[in-house]
Amino acid sequence: MAKGILDNNENYQPGLSIDCVIFGFHDNQLKVLLIKAPYEDKWSLPGGFVPIDQDIDTAAVTVLNLRTGMEGIFLRQFATFGRVKRNDNHFEKAVLAHFNILEEDGKWFTQRFVTIGYYALVDFLKAIPHKENSTEIIEWIDHKEVPDLILDHKEILDKALNTLRIELNLMPIGYNLLPEKFTIPELQKLYETILDRKLDRRNFLRKITNIGILTKLDEKKSNVAHKAPNLYTFDKDKYEEVLKNGLNQGW
Repeated sequence: MAKGILDNNENYQPGLSIDCVIFGFHDNQLKVLLIKAPYEDKWSLPGGFVPIDQDIDTAAVTVLNLRTGMEGIFLRQFATFGRVKRNDNHFEKAVLAHFNILEEDGKWFTQRFVTIGYYALVDFLKAIPHKENSTEIIEWIDHKEVPDLILDHKEILDKALNTLRIELNLMPIGYNLLPEKFTIPELQKLYETILDRKLDRRNFLRKITNIGILTKLDEKKSNVAHKAPNLYTFDKDKYEEVLKNGLNQGW
């Protein structure tokens, strides 16, 4: 969190914050982007305050950029978190001291904050976090190996993951997460990783084929030990059409 934000809190909406859950898929793992600040013992989701002159959706993009340096990420709002004591004792003396903020000036930060959750599923290799001259650690961590998180960030993460799994039944995924050419087993593994369960191979092939977003190529995957599987690519126009109209099947 930048000191400038803490010094100029009059520029931010009191009592309102944003937290972002950024998922990435790599090496058959669903990873989540986490931050560790030098004044915290625990990790956190990228989050921050809402500029008073920005719409909420715009503010989410601003917050993610300030905390991670990431740009061009489509964020989807998924839930609001507002337990009365959700941020009790978070901005304690050690945090205020780290930013040289007097206790009497720290009341703005110790008030009750309601936070709006946003999530995104991004291309791990392209959506690279970067911050120059930052003392914060930013890392992709396997969603099954997430360490202790601050506040209610574990609850926010779990809710985002559940939302992602529900929306998997409503829209296709994979266009920005897989290579341009991929196999059906690779696509199935992506779905299984997000859903956290095995899918029947034949049933998956039937359903994914019926959606009509795949183009079978006259190529096979090379350098494999067993029978080479066929390669596929996404039909971008049909993919966009299904994204617009939604799916009516479940996994």
